[in-house]
Amino acid sequence: MNQHNRNMRASERPVIRQLDDAAANRIAAGEVVERPASAVKELVENALDAGAGRIEIAYADGGKTLIRVSDDGCGMTAEDLPLALSRHATSKIDGSDLLNIHTFGFRGEALPSLGAVGRLTITSRVAEGEAVQIAVAGGAIGPVKPAALNRGTVVELRDLFYATPARLKFMRTDRAEAQAIADVIKRLAMAEPYVSFTLTDMSGEKQREILRVDGEQGELFDALSARLARVIGRQFVDNSVQIEAERDGVRLTGFAALPTYSRGAAVEQFLFVNGRPVRDKQLTGALRAAYMDFLSRERHPAACLFLSCDPEQVDCNVHPAKAEVRFREAGSVRGLIVTGLRHALANAGHRASSTVADATLGAMRPEAAPAPGQPPRIYQMDRPSMGAVRHAYQAQAPAFNEPAPSFDYAPSARAEPPPPPQAPELEARPLGAARAQVHENYIIAQTEHGMVIVDQHAAHERLVYEKLKAQMAQNGVPAQALLIPEIVELSPGDAALLLEHAEALMKLGLSIEPFGGSAVAVRETPAVLGEINAEAMLRDVLDELSDLGDSQLVQARIEAVLSRMACHGSIRSGRQMRADEMNALLRQMEATPHSGQCNHGRPTYVELRLSDIERLFGRT
Repeated sequence: MNQHNRNMRASERPVIRQLDDAAANRIAAGEVVERPASAVKELVENALDAGAGRIEIAYADGGKTLIRVSDDGCGMTAEDLPLALSRHATSKIDGSDLLNIHTFGFRGEALPSLGAVGRLTITSRVAEGEAVQIAVAGGAIGPVKPAALNRGTVVELRDLFYATPARLKFMRTDRAEAQAIADVIKRLAMAEPYVSFTLTDMSGEKQREILRVDGEQGELFDALSARLARVIGRQFVDNSVQIEAERDGVRLTGFAALPTYSRGAAVEQFLFVNGRPVRDKQLTGALRAAYMDFLSRERHPAACLFLSCDPEQVDCNVHPAKAEVRFREAGSVRGLIVTGLRHALANAGHRASSTVADATLGAMRPEAAPAPGQPPRIYQMDRPSMGAVRHAYQAQAPAFNEPAPSFDYAPSARAEPPPPPQAPELEARPLGAARAQVHENYIIAQTEHGMVIVDQHAAHERLVYEKLKAQMAQNGVPAQALLIPEIVELSPGDAALLLEHAEALMKLGLSIEPFGGSAVAVRETPAVLGEINAEAMLRDVLDELSDLGDSQLVQARIEAVLSRMACHGSIRSGRQMRADEMNALLRQMEATPHSGQCNHGRPTYVELRLSDIERLFGRT
């Protein structure tokens, strides 16, 4: 292995050279255009900045051989086209203020970068002008020519990375690249619900439409709800709550799914800042923290959240692909996401997702149809009763004068009277009136439109847990003073970071103070945690503070203890309950937030509609 000689002689000093424009553009393309999906993102964002109301995207072979983006935006003139292919030439900003940015693009790097690594053709026409066209291949710009086009712009990129063939070796399969393109378009379609999008795969001989969404109408939440139903699916919209909160000039809107509508991976988490799709770990961490009390570690929440703020409060120029942002008040934004989501989920009350009932109905499979050639099975409900058969025979027989025998039924004296009917007003309640208990664990309740099956242990566990949390919030977290304070040696930076959050930690029962130099002293720990390793806890808190800017570790451990206390103090499986106890449990569930799922994120009840039950039995 060759080692670089750091003690080179003066005669071997490297010469500083000015790179030509072609090399500079190829280097810039390596940062801006990582894969075909990056090129699609840049071109579609340019179309949105041009005020387009309809955007059509076509690609072939995963975008490696063809990417074409057509829009009906404002267009460009013959004078604009050569300038658009120049580095750092843009119509989005004037260069005087790099913070007040209201557009997707602002650096003027996308088009020249694409022209440096592929064969790029731009055809454009303004509203009252002639259509013009310009082409660039490998950085060589051709002349402007007349063309035929309606108002708007068509950008066609062929043979991506032909000028840098080494980049092609790092491309994934056509299918994977096509999936990445579809993901980009879906996110942009969510960000712009009033714009129409069409995505077409032109690989091979037949064209295949991948996505088509027309521009929505109406108010923002109505349009966003309709767009999300088309892009993500109606299930997400039907099982989510509306989010609307504001703090310190930052507004949070969108939809967040109920905890019982969770996923095995973070595949349905969509975050936007001022309309720009981002993948920011701090925002994702805040989303995870909001659901921390409702989901187990292996489950992930689903949400589509939009943050809007003054552009000067956020820096979107910290990542080459603008996929990450940096807020001036990151703690305030994180707090807004956590509190906004928790408040909306609390307002959902005992509501559980409809997917739980769908899964239950899916597990109930009807009897298989008879084999071909076999007569259809006759069910008991289709056979005439014995009384009906007898009356039919009597109607067909000659009449006799003797009276028919009487078959009056007299109930046995030992038979128990039927239970008194429940008050009909209970059936009008969301969880209905308790009718029975089966297997000493499941409560069967009747509602006006169906039935509810409740897991008594899981439901009561959540009720007790919420009560314990409310008591802790009202009375505070009891702290236990250490007989001998524990001294923890840290680096100066870690000690300063930890002491900045000392007040927040004290509210959770963890009291720390400086102890000279870079050491801190732990004076008190949360009493509910018992005997703990204070140094290990502090270092775990520091890891969260360094990674996310905030720490929920202490609170999570306290809530985990409360959850175990609730589990041991709740109604156990196998206990028989009276009717009044079952109805009291149902009423408490209706009045308690988050009672639709237990402390581990599992549903506490299943609601089956009468129409679905009748469909199972073939009565519809």
